[in-house]
Amino acid sequence: MKIALIGYGKMGKTIEKVAVERGHTIVAAIDTSDFDPSEIKDADVAIEFTQPDAAAGNIKKCFDANVPVVVGTTSWYDSYDELSVIAKSNGKGLFTATNFSIGVNILFHLNSKLASIMNDFPEYEVQMDETHHLQKLDHPSGTAATLAEGIINSLDRKNKYIGLLEGQTKDGSAFDLQIISTREPDVPGFHKVTYESDIDEIVISHNAKNRLGFAQGAVRAAEWMKNKTGVFGMNDLLNFD
Repeated sequence: MKIALIGYGKMGKTIEKVAVERGHTIVAAIDTSDFDPSEIKDADVAIEFTQPDAAAGNIKKCFDANVPVVVGTTSWYDSYDELSVIAKSNGKGLFTATNFSIGVNILFHLNSKLASIMNDFPEYEVQMDETHHLQKLDHPSGTAATLAEGIINSLDRKNKYIGLLEGQTKDGSAFDLQIISTREPDVPGFHKVTYESDIDEIVISHNAKNRLGFAQGAVRAAEWMKNKTGVFGMNDLLNFD
């Protein structure tokens, strides 16, 4: 399969390594948002890992090139509805995920089910923590936001989430879910959901040891997306309900 990489930083280079090991060819490696769709037209699928302010424009260029795109950039979702409509109405392919790690997506699945169970146990208060490397500009992370949405959609006593940097405080209500974000050197990604009562606590978490899990998931998504049109995500790839 022929893959175009849009974004050629550490993540892009790791994806390249995984893709080549899996027998694929990299036909373009673009490290700028200022590119022409013709530069990726020979690709079967594009994989996009750039910056939030560039992602929507890059997706549109993939549509213009008629190349299905797998998007790993986060915090661009204000444009998600618009781009989904474009993809569905014009026969384009769009695959998005806040995290491509298979382990994290298993965590997403468990997180929603645990939140639903905890409706019967109001004595437990829930909080989230996430830690990433210093170059991670957005907070909370897209992965943390997805975990939060899973809780809010399943746990009746939480209505919205509040993102806080470590040490920061902010007034809120009992219906708010707090996400504490920490930035430290050389941390690929750590996410933890804690339910705590006066007598015990329940914790589910995921600790990424390196970037390989993200890269392998992105390449698997690209393999799955070849020749597909429509809008998809990791639940489709992993066949989760």
